[in-house]
Amino acid sequence: MTTVIWHDGRLVGTGDPVVTAVDHGLTVGDGIFETCAVYDGAVFALTRHLARLARSAAGLGIGAPDEGRIREGVAAVLAAAPGAGRLRITVTDGPGPLGSFRDAPDTARQTVLVVAGPAAHPRPARVVRVPWVRNERSPVVGLKTTSYAENVVAITAARAAGADEALLANTVGELCEGTASNVFVERAGELVTPHLASGCLAGITRELVLEWCQDAGLPVREGEPGELRYDVLDEATAGRAHLALAGSIRNLVPVVALDGVEVAPGEITRAAMDVFAARRRRSIDP
Repeated sequence: MTTVIWHDGRLVGTGDPVVTAVDHGLTVGDGIFETCAVYDGAVFALTRHLARLARSAAGLGIGAPDEGRIREGVAAVLAAAPGAGRLRITVTDGPGPLGSFRDAPDTARQTVLVVAGPAAHPRPARVVRVPWVRNERSPVVGLKTTSYAENVVAITAARAAGADEALLANTVGELCEGTASNVFVERAGELVTPHLASGCLAGITRELVLEWCQDAGLPVREGEPGELRYDVLDEATAGRAHLALAGSIRNLVPVVALDGVEVAPGEITRAAMDVFAARRRRSIDP
């Protein structure tokens, strides 16, 4: 299927100009976004994604996005792309100075884009370690901003190594996250994900995995700050631990290779995947 784009109240073509050359999202990455899965023509967990979009806007210091305007765009692209598998919402601060400083927040000036397109089916992940780190003390830590250059470099290195995701430490040697995923570690009879203090994104799928698996009585939890060191990955290659990734398009999937070493999925991971799949089918906007 083709990609469908909505901007400023209308559908536009993929080759149509939609932003000015001085849009602050283009010049300095001053913007936020959300990527959502689409099932049978409806966006999964849209309310949670819009709430996180608003949190990112507040953290970045731009005006609160107009939710009604965004929902209008969502409805328009889904009507035009009934077979879509993913949807992206992007909000920038709009036209601004060429420098990093910005004008006073003005929601009316914002650029709002809603895009629908195809998505690959979730599949087991192959991951590698990379030498770069997340800064858990960054002023934009935990915000889903359009400043994604670090992720581009890391995922490019991962692809060159035959993997489809890179796993990052933070500056103090803790396991943090992937470039577009949260990570879970299964060991000692538990499935544990790094604490948000590690600098990882508060993923929507991560959030739902924790909620739904705890409701189901599975031993799945957020780790304590500092509990998961980056070298816990050595336990996975040694077969003493297992890994899983969570993300809006991939859902929850097992890791089957780390640094080129084949690794096995864990039993709790498989059970958590079953719980997530069942609960996802039960409600489109949990």
